Amino acid sequence: MSQIYEFTVGAEDAGTRLDVFLARRMPDWSRSQIQGLVRSGRVSLRETMALKAGERVEAGERLTVRAEREAPRAVAEELPLAIVYEDADLLVVNKPAGMVVHIGAGVKSGTLVNALLHHLGAARLSTEGGELRPGIVHRLDRMTSGLVIVAKNDFAHRSLAAQFKSRQVKKTYLLLVHGRVRSARGEIARAVGRDPHRRVRMKAGGLRPREAVTAYKVLRPFAHFTLVEAHPQTGRTHQLRVHFASLGHPIVGDTLYGAPARVKGGAAMGKTLGRNFLHAAAVEFFHPRTGQVMSLETPLPTELEDFLQMLDRSDPLNGP
Repeated sequence: MSQIYEFTVGAEDAGTRLDVFLARRMPDWSRSQIQGLVRSGRVSLRETMALKAGERVEAGERLTVRAEREAPRAVAEELPLAIVYEDADLLVVNKPAGMVVHIGAGVKSGTLVNALLHHLGAARLSTEGGELRPGIVHRLDRMTSGLVIVAKNDFAHRSLAAQFKSRQVKKTYLLLVHGRVRSARGEIARAVGRDPHRRVRMKAGGLRPREAVTAYKVLRPFAHFTLVEAHPQTGRTHQLRVHFASLGHPIVGDTLYGAPARVKGGAAMGKTLGRNFLHAAAVEFFHPRTGQVMSLETPLPTELEDFLQMLDRSDPLNGP
């Protein structure tokens, strides 16, 4: 599979290493893969072949990348699939934390798509998302659990995608954050864009920011944590993780966004969760064929319930 990328260096990137600049703009490629492209002469800079990944780029320069790699393919795998609802047009599954939704850079197996292909076959999944994402209308992060809607045909896919775009789909997440969230209810309205320094992260503001709005309410305060119900009004990448981290309340387990690797609560102290305490607990949408309101829920996974019980014992609320 061959791809050609063209970039113009902005003033904000002047003086940046070539490989770093490209890594920020080619999120499906690792930095080591980009360095390999540079070494093999597939990156041109200043109309010549750039030979060193550490070369500094200058404002106004144009870069061309001729990238080639084997095209990935989604194949059926017999994997556990927790189906919450299914009919002729769609199904809703409860994705576990640790499972990626579809194959991509560095991920070729073990995904939700692999499991869906085994359950249904490619002919019974929508094609609107392309060969690598059959049936996939929306996604959850790898370390987020909860409900994912899957389309079985293109009619259903287009209807569901339109509902997501027009913000008709109501999503409810349960999350545990570090610290005491003081407001019982609130709204976070902070645009989210790519982190200019770490390509795997997003950032409040960031590069090419897009509007992002999250409504929330506190369900239960602990002495050092807060259990929150959140309703994202938009669907930006890592939106809830970025929004709560920007308030100084990173989600438990989310070390990428500043959560500590060890948790403290009363007498308890130890390693944090091996996943993010972030769960897509409920979703509401209109059935694409009947127009009926579909309201589906799934409880917290056992490991998150166990963590809350540990807090009950070791991190009681000590008062405001």
